[in-house]
Amino acid sequence: MTDDSVPDLRASDADRERVAGVLRDALAEGRLDMEEFEERLDATYRARTYGELAPITRDLPAEGVTAPVVSLRKDPSAEPGWPERIVGGEGSSTWAVAVMSGFQRKGRWTMPRRFTCFAFWGGGEIDLREANFADREVEINAVAIMGGVDVIVPPGVEVVVRGIGVMGGFDHREEGVPGEPGAPRVIVKGFAFWGGVGVERKPTRAEKLRLREERRREKLERREGRRELG
Repeated sequence: MTDDSVPDLRASDADRERVAGVLRDALAEGRLDMEEFEERLDATYRARTYGELAPITRDLPAEGVTAPVVSLRKDPSAEPGWPERIVGGEGSSTWAVAVMSGFQRKGRWTMPRRFTCFAFWGGGEIDLREANFADREVEINAVAIMGGVDVIVPPGVEVVVRGIGVMGGFDHREEGVPGEPGAPRVIVKGFAFWGGVGVERKPTRAEKLRLREERRREKLERREGRRELG
C-alpha cells in the first residue's frame, strides 16, 4: 500500500518525523536551500494526511511516508562533540586585514592557535560557531583603528578578553561563563583606537534548526489538543 492509494489516511507523528529527516538530509546534501527547507518543514508539521505529506519529498531521493528512511549519513542537526572539533594542525587562515573594506571567517574552517587581524576604517567578522580548533586554547589578536572586529562564539566555549582600548573598547560581556568539558578556550586580545572589538555568543545553525523544529512540534501538539477538546 502506497501513499497514492490512501491519500486521505491520517498521517502519524512518526510519518512526519520521517519526512523531516529526509528534508534534513536534502539540506545537508545541497538539494534544498535554507528557504526551501524551512517552507517544506512547515508544510510537514502542518500536514494531516498521507496525501498532504507525499508531495513534500516527491522530488527527493527517498520518500518519507511509505517506509522508514534508513540513512547512514550523519544527521546534520546533530552537533559534533568538542573532541571531534579539536583537530590540531596549522588552521585554515592565520591572519586578515580590512582597510576601508571588510573580511569574514565563518562556516567550516579551522581556527589556528593564533589568529591576527587588523581593521582600519573597516570591519571584520570571526565566526567560530561551526569552526574546528587547532588547539584547546586559541588566541585572537585584534587591532581596530577607527574600525571594528566582531567575534562570534558558540555556547559552551570559555572566553577571556585582555584587549586595551583608547577611545574605543573591548567587549567583556561573555567573560565569566564557564566552558563545557572539553570545549576550547578563546582568548581575545589586542588594541582598539576609536574602534571596538565585540564578542557575542550565538547558537549554531544546527541549534537554531532544532529549536525551530521544537517550536513547530509544540504548535502542532497544541492544535491537536484544542481539536480533541472541541
